[in-house]
Amino acid sequence: MSSDLAQPEKLELHSLEISKANRARLKQLFPHVFVETVDGQGKLVESIDFEKLKAELGTFTDLFEGRREHYGMDWPGKKECMKIIQQPSIGTLKPSREESVNFDTTENLFIEGDNLEVLKLLQKSYYGKVKMIYIDPPYNTGKEFIYPDKFSESLETYLAYAGLLDDEGRKFATNTPNEGRFHTKWLNMMYPRLYLARNLLREDGVIFISIDDNEVQNLRLIMNEIFGEENFIATIIWQKVFSPKNTARHFSVDHDYILTYARNADTWVPNLLPRTEKMKGRYSNPDNDPRGPWASSDLCARNYYSEGTYSVTCPSGRIISKPPTGTYWRISKKNFIKLDQDGRIYWGPKGNNMPRLKRFLSEVKKGIVPQTLWRYKEVGHTQEAKKELLSLVEFKSSDIVFNTPKPTKLMEKMIQLATNSNTNDIVLDFFAGSGTIGEAVLKMNNTNYGNRKSEV
Repeated sequence: MSSDLAQPEKLELHSLEISKANRARLKQLFPHVFVETVDGQGKLVESIDFEKLKAELGTFTDLFEGRREHYGMDWPGKKECMKIIQQPSIGTLKPSREESVNFDTTENLFIEGDNLEVLKLLQKSYYGKVKMIYIDPPYNTGKEFIYPDKFSESLETYLAYAGLLDDEGRKFATNTPNEGRFHTKWLNMMYPRLYLARNLLREDGVIFISIDDNEVQNLRLIMNEIFGEENFIATIIWQKVFSPKNTARHFSVDHDYILTYARNADTWVPNLLPRTEKMKGRYSNPDNDPRGPWASSDLCARNYYSEGTYSVTCPSGRIISKPPTGTYWRISKKNFIKLDQDGRIYWGPKGNNMPRLKRFLSEVKKGIVPQTLWRYKEVGHTQEAKKELLSLVEFKSSDIVFNTPKPTKLMEKMIQLATNSNTNDIVLDFFAGSGTIGEAVLKMNNTNYGNRKSEV
């Protein structure tokens, strides 16, 4: 007997897992009823919050009866995090003179070990003394996220955080495919470290944290809890690549984030950035004003101002009855007259133009306020970072090169904003990775004879 039907290359020898298929359909309809929890064996699993499901289906009357509603973030293991924070460290820091340079006089430290234990050991000596912290923690990509099983990492585990293998080439425990997208293990790893890190910051200290889209929202929440939402400063966007990835399925991701929190936002203020020669070139002195170079700015605004519709008379005698349609003068007529009498209004070379306000270089801030978009042309990109690393360190193979090093120019900008060159500021990085922050501190000290201290 013949048939025109094509024969399958391989027959499926097992039946459809109906419950699994049903759960998948349910997750498409109600994704937020699926939560992370711990089963009877202490294993992290995905489960369904049936009370939430009832609420979605409208079959409940008092879902939260008996519960005290509150705003906050919770996850399996959070209570354990607090216990871990309170546990005293049993480790000891031992000097390594044979591997050191100028051991007795250097004020820069590189500490090898489990960063959680080290953070505990530093609490007494460095409590409230660190001016700036930068960390580049492992990103929870759902593929090769390394996590501590019992918060007692060895040096090898610490190196595995940065994408390295141990001496025997073994990979450390990672999320399985079924739990790769879980957030719990990442939060359990980060929370105690961030809690302890806050203790080390000075009252005018600040922390920068590199992160990507996978955990930026959760990092914001735990940082709000540990540091206080009022101490959030900014989410900096770093353009980390200079060309798109054509292999991307949806979008080519061009950026990472750098979350910035102050120990006390009322106390910490970023340093101003120096003006470039191009910026200074915008100031000139065409009218030989004795107050020096100036730049003009528009006196019109689109926001309604009740005293901003008067007429003005140019030095040439031309009358401007009102500002352009849809706009208003930014200042009252009384203030306008005062500024004009003080020579702070520019009417053009022939005294017949629309008036503009003169802003003198000598009177503006001594630098520029930092912005939240950091382009690779200014602070470098990932390829530049890898080239820097390979120029300094020899690796046995390309498989053990750090996957995500950061360029020193990126570190230098943060140090420039957060520290001063001559006040013995301490800079800490407890996910040291390739040690870029230490290198950046040394470079900046050499450039401006600074005395910043690096602790990594």
